[in-house]
Amino acid sequence: MLESKKLELRRSEIRQELAVLAAKPEPTEDEVRSMENLDKEYRTAEVRFRAALTAEDTERREAGAELETRSGKEWAEMMGRFEMRQVALALDEGRALDGATAEIVTELREQGGYRGIPVPWAALEKRAGETVASGTPDPISTRPVIDRLFPDSVAGKMGAQMITIESGATEWPVVTSSVSAGWADGETANVAGPSVFATTDKALKPEQNLGIQMRITRKALKQSGAALEQAVRRDMNSAMQAELDKAIFLGTGANGQPLGVVAGASTYGINDTDLSAVPTYAHFLAEVVAFMSANTITSPEQIRALLRPELFGYLEGQVNADLQITEYHRFAWLLAGRQAAPGTFPSNITTTSNALATPSGSPEETSMLLTTSTGGVAPIFCGLWGAVDMIRDPFSDAQSGGLRITALATADVTVARPAQLRLLSGIQLSAS
Repeated sequence: MLESKKLELRRSEIRQELAVLAAKPEPTEDEVRSMENLDKEYRTAEVRFRAALTAEDTERREAGAELETRSGKEWAEMMGRFEMRQVALALDEGRALDGATAEIVTELREQGGYRGIPVPWAALEKRAGETVASGTPDPISTRPVIDRLFPDSVAGKMGAQMITIESGATEWPVVTSSVSAGWADGETANVAGPSVFATTDKALKPEQNLGIQMRITRKALKQSGAALEQAVRRDMNSAMQAELDKAIFLGTGANGQPLGVVAGASTYGINDTDLSAVPTYAHFLAEVVAFMSANTITSPEQIRALLRPELFGYLEGQVNADLQITEYHRFAWLLAGRQAAPGTFPSNITTTSNALATPSGSPEETSMLLTTSTGGVAPIFCGLWGAVDMIRDPFSDAQSGGLRITALATADVTVARPAQLRLLSGIQLSAS
């Protein structure tokens, strides 16, 4: 037991004894001496208690930090031992799960209902030391083959926050009122107000389901062994990541898709500037200045930009006659605090061919999205309900002895504050 705790208990005992003695109307000489001794001991214990608290402060902080992070560390370590191979074999042969995989599946089942075997999202991540390979590796050959090409995730790079929801809908009350302060005009005058404090609820609802079907042949199951785990995880992670990225930005809000922030800019209230012209540095500067003013941002480096590769190619090909640098380099300088090297992508500039629509029209037009995080609030929220539900189809490929599994995930997208996003559309890639 800590010394401070012992002293605290002793002080409590002294207070109880003093309360009994003080309640006597005519205490004896022995009782008076006892009260004096107890009072002296209490004052001494008080000084020692404060000293013990000071001495134990560092120890308490370390213990508190350990308690706060212990559960997260234990869960992360257990997640690192989750085996997709066990899930595939359980679906194919009915083999029982064991170890960390069984513990995680059991805990996920207790939190929500699943038709098949629940697989946590973290288990789909590529793990350190994995060989990049495509499909199912052939154990006869040691040469790696090239993975299927999937675009990298851009939602995280643009500041989107992924939120895990166990069940039901989740809402965020967002302040929509304009509460302002004002000076009193005179000694007896009133200050500004009163102003109504109003909020609007931004909801994420489990109404959109994302799925992928995979066929695993009998040869792959018998031939690959543990390598099957990495192959399944890579393909599922890449395919679902690419589709989630596309839906977060380009989801139509119809046909089972969530409403993406670019396709639904008008619905979310996001400012959309239709340039309808060939882009120049002056156009980008005007948008950045307007965006900074609307979000009270202190530096352009706090802005994230998302653009198509075609727009990067066009801007990189336009050389400023006076400065002898490209228009893209000037734009990168602007967002990177004048520290970007020619032709490089600062950390706050991302190119994508998946999350923005392909240029179209005559002349071809594309768009660019700007986002920022303000006051710790992400510009985009993506809700993921529970884990990935792995369901086995025992009939479709029964004749060939193969395994067909379906992975289902429920997700939704919303924008808390539309002022944290800005869309620049109608960017022409050639003169009219």
